[in-house]
Amino acid sequence: MAVDYLVIVVYLAGMLAMGWWGMRRARSKSEFLVAGRRLGPAMYSGTMAAIVLGGASTIGGVGLGYQYGLSGAWMVFTIGLGLLALSVFFSARIARLKVYTVSEMLDLRYGGGRAGVISGVVMWAYTLMLAVTSTIAYATIFDVLFDINRTLAIVLGGSIVVAYSTLGGMWSITLTDMVQFVVKTIGVLLLLLPIAVVKAGGFAAMKAELPTGYFDPLGIGGETIFTYVLIYTFGMLIGQDIWQRVFTARSDRTAKWGGTVAGTYCLAYALAGAVIGTAAKVLYPKLGSADDAFATIVKEQLPVGVRGLVLAAALAAVMSTSSGALIACATVANNDIWSRLRGIAKAPSDDHDEVRGNRAFILLMGIAVIGTAIAIDDVVQALTVAYNLLVGGLLVPILGGLVWRRGTVYGALASVVVGGLAVIVLMATHGILANEPVYYGLLASLAAYLAVSLATPATDAAVLAAWRERLAGRSPELASERVAAPQ
Repeated sequence: MAVDYLVIVVYLAGMLAMGWWGMRRARSKSEFLVAGRRLGPAMYSGTMAAIVLGGASTIGGVGLGYQYGLSGAWMVFTIGLGLLALSVFFSARIARLKVYTVSEMLDLRYGGGRAGVISGVVMWAYTLMLAVTSTIAYATIFDVLFDINRTLAIVLGGSIVVAYSTLGGMWSITLTDMVQFVVKTIGVLLLLLPIAVVKAGGFAAMKAELPTGYFDPLGIGGETIFTYVLIYTFGMLIGQDIWQRVFTARSDRTAKWGGTVAGTYCLAYALAGAVIGTAAKVLYPKLGSADDAFATIVKEQLPVGVRGLVLAAALAAVMSTSSGALIACATVANNDIWSRLRGIAKAPSDDHDEVRGNRAFILLMGIAVIGTAIAIDDVVQALTVAYNLLVGGLLVPILGGLVWRRGTVYGALASVVVGGLAVIVLMATHGILANEPVYYGLLASLAAYLAVSLATPATDAAVLAAWRERLAGRSPELASERVAAPQ
């Protein structure tokens, strides 16, 4: 295991070095929060794929393959579908807005700032829980690597992510995500996938050993697939962590086609995880937990050195999602909540102070994430609450603002409040993991948005005119943006 340890240590040291290098580039708010909006197609595709394919997609995706066979790919598959939909239909318009948060988009579209305040609180809760659940995953990986206790594993993994994210902001996260994308591609797709299939005797042996349901594309169940679409596909369309990556694209064309490449990659990654899990079922038919499948097949079947690289791939998956959620959480907390409470939202300030303030919030949110991760045991419930509130409360006013001119600020506020309350009540009465909260919460949100928007005066013509200018990319450059040639 000494070689495996060395691979992991070198990888972690490299992440910290990337953070230090990124700090030298992040000298303005734009550079720190959205990498100066300068990412080209290759970098954009790699970092977008890295953030959406986290520990749940890697360890959880293999676990679903172990439990359901090839249909276990549906969870990650719906993530890829969501990213494709975002990239093809919405990303170009989102990139042209030149904002930093989803709440700023709502302010521009509806006017007045009222919709942005409430949406900021909901989005902050979502990104915080996403960062927490990603941080908890360090416990599983470091337990396999170093046999250390849960709390120490969370502190160790979380501290590394907080360190490089605080140092260089989005530039550090972008650089580390590119490394993580390469490591995941080599470790999971090029090494673990073929080795797992060969060790299981090939596809013919796998079919002979397992029930036919393991090779049924819909074996996981239609209702489960539908729920995945509602939660993950729609969640990809509106999450601050995803939009903040769209904001890094140097052009709307980069956002559209780079995201399309990343979404297609996610579809391949989904199938790979399900096949690896199916192979693990053949090799280890009686594991105590399906989520142990990834660690078990890596530990037992891979040679020294390769094992370290694949475990580094799992660590990369967790780190990419964790760092993306962390900077999203800090951006929302600082720009959408704290600045509004202080009454200085959108007030221009010195670049140095902007960077220092956002860096402080990443550190503060990082400490909060690590502390919460240590305190929470049930990862699935925490993540389900986050996604239910996100989709049930924010999907309709965000997409409605992008596609329906008649939507009003009062309709948006009613949609967020009614949808959010419906989700909370239904989770309390039907259970957090039930499907009903997101189903009926989304319907209630849509009904409130339509009814209240039609019953209230249309959005002011001047607000809509400014909105159309932003969508067309003709708005003046923001005060916090620096002119820089694309790289």
